Amino acid sequence: MKILLKSVMRALSIVTVSPLLFIDLLLRPIAGDGAFAACSQFLSLFPGKTGSYLRVAFYRMAMRSCAEDTYIGFGTLFSQRDTVIGSGVYIGPQCNIGSCHIGKDTLIASGVHIMSGTGQHRFDDLETPIRDQGGQFDMISIGEDCWIGNAALVMADVGDGSVIGAGSVVTKDVDPMSIAAGHPARVLRSRIRDAATET
Repeated sequence: MKILLKSVMRALSIVTVSPLLFIDLLLRPIAGDGAFAACSQFLSLFPGKTGSYLRVAFYRMAMRSCAEDTYIGFGTLFSQRDTVIGSGVYIGPQCNIGSCHIGKDTLIASGVHIMSGTGQHRFDDLETPIRDQGGQFDMISIGEDCWIGNAALVMADVGDGSVIGAGSVVTKDVDPMSIAAGHPARVLRSRIRDAATET
């Protein structure tokens, strides 16, 4: 019964967001990711599980890939449509997510920001305003079965099975099965070593 109810909710959600999908498709040649981001902002305002169903229904059609069993919390915004979200992913409320690939079974806590790399804004030319200097957007990879703590800022890849402490700033790649924290984040220990010690 629960599986049937979820299927019905997913189908109804697709029907409900279809006008937004049409708007996004219509404005994509003119506005690029701007229309997608605007739809994301609108959908972020719907609370609870119903809101998550609506957001996931839209992203399944508008993003490169989004698994149907994803949960996306209230107030979470996506800015780039080339994002990939794997199966069983939980994304908490008030997150801001750029271009990234999030592996299956990963948990992202509240207020996490995943930037599109560290080079989004250039500022080398002193004669040109920073806003006019452009930048480079990179695809960030968050591995499978990771835990990203509250209010972390992620600007580099995080390997499978890693844990990022709350409030950490990740500026360099984190190896798989690592526990990292701090400003900037550094690896504190390996989960593999911890597991070996326990056994």
